[in-house]
Amino acid sequence: MIKLFVPAVLLLLSLGSAAAAEQVSPAPAAADAEILQWLKLRVDKQYQATGVVVGIVDPSGERIVTYGRLGLSDTRAMNADTVFDVGSITKIVTSLVLADMAAHGEISLDDPVMKYLPAASVTMPKYDGREITFADLATHTSGLPLRPANLRSTDPDNKYAGYSLDDLYAFLSNYKLPYAPGSRYEYSNVGYGLIGAALSRRAGASWAELVRTRITSVLGMSDTRADLTGDMKHRMATGYALDLASLTLTPAKHWDMGALESAGALRSTPHDLMKLLAAALDLKPSPLKQAFDLTLSTRRPGGMQPATEIALGWNILRTDAREIAWKNGNVGGFRTFVGLDRSARRGVVALANAQTGNGVDDIGLHLLDPSIPVDMHVPRPHKEIALAPAVLDRYVGRYRFSETDTITIERDGDHLVCLLGPDKLPLFAEGERDFFLKVADIQLTFEAIVAGRPTKVIWHQGGEDQVGVRID
Repeated sequence: MIKLFVPAVLLLLSLGSAAAAEQVSPAPAAADAEILQWLKLRVDKQYQATGVVVGIVDPSGERIVTYGRLGLSDTRAMNADTVFDVGSITKIVTSLVLADMAAHGEISLDDPVMKYLPAASVTMPKYDGREITFADLATHTSGLPLRPANLRSTDPDNKYAGYSLDDLYAFLSNYKLPYAPGSRYEYSNVGYGLIGAALSRRAGASWAELVRTRITSVLGMSDTRADLTGDMKHRMATGYALDLASLTLTPAKHWDMGALESAGALRSTPHDLMKLLAAALDLKPSPLKQAFDLTLSTRRPGGMQPATEIALGWNILRTDAREIAWKNGNVGGFRTFVGLDRSARRGVVALANAQTGNGVDDIGLHLLDPSIPVDMHVPRPHKEIALAPAVLDRYVGRYRFSETDTITIERDGDHLVCLLGPDKLPLFAEGERDFFLKVADIQLTFEAIVAGRPTKVIWHQGGEDQVGVRID
């Protein structure tokens, strides 16, 4: 299976067929010195951030390993109280609100979400009479897309800005589901925005108030919120984007999530996120235990690679050795990760202040399952050149890497694009047959030319090469 990156999701690696998890000894914990070397590589050689924080929580307590500073011009060292935009880790908190309300009988996961929406303002899409439920939304199996088609913002670096609840209702009222809810996994910010809106109406309180009263105040997470306090602003890391052509970091815009705030608006700290994981691991008594259990036990097929199932917000990775629940965040200027192994009673937080394809997912997953490698590949700069349209047209076509992985290459004006999921990823030429992406450290080489056209493409990522065969 090919290691593909799309802006909303990092697809890491194939682990082969998954078997049922067994009770095994916990994976040995990496030494702090080894973790520090990974962080130094990520900052100093891979240019993935100006600083990274890793936190590990288990029955022995908390460990923090940090490297780097809050920004290019901010020399303060990263620490456990540094504030990050955590992006889609917000979905874990939103799903916990959902599960807590279900545990208290205020809603049911099987309730049609339309039951809690204003009939005068919105008509929810159905498929052959099948309605979308909360469980469909929380497992990304609702049939709703990643993003709504009626976004107001024209700024690609802040695409959700200004999006209102009325806009969301208008989109839903005119959207046609492509398949039955519950039948297929498709990652959806729309779905999680809708969860927040419906729960808010049911409770008669804003989503932010539900998060505060039901989750963060209960767990002592005073630094987890969408609106920054003055003190949090002072401790906030600067977010960056990485230009992979020149390997330079540039300040990134904060994403304003609008009506989809429950999908990705929270800011938090490593310390707060370790409190969340400690509660999920039952390391200390918590009134949210039933809610945590529900978020992790409600499952359907799907999830981000290398997941084998999707729970309520959590990706579930089951192997012969263990079972890991994890979630990442990919938001303007930041890449974030939380994960846990309930059997081993270990949780991991990894946060970096740059939005990159590599991020910190591999480090977090490795600390939970050492069979998952840490990406040690050192990128090189790339220089774009211009190619004639006739040359670009040679490479247009579909290329299959496996039974489940196919990419489509098209020409868009003076450059190529790679079609992957809902996104078109621009490809930039650095040679007649060599191309690179700027959103991730990925390069493509077209080879085995027959009658002027390639018969295969090589996908270079993370020091590995994977071959796709042209199928048309």
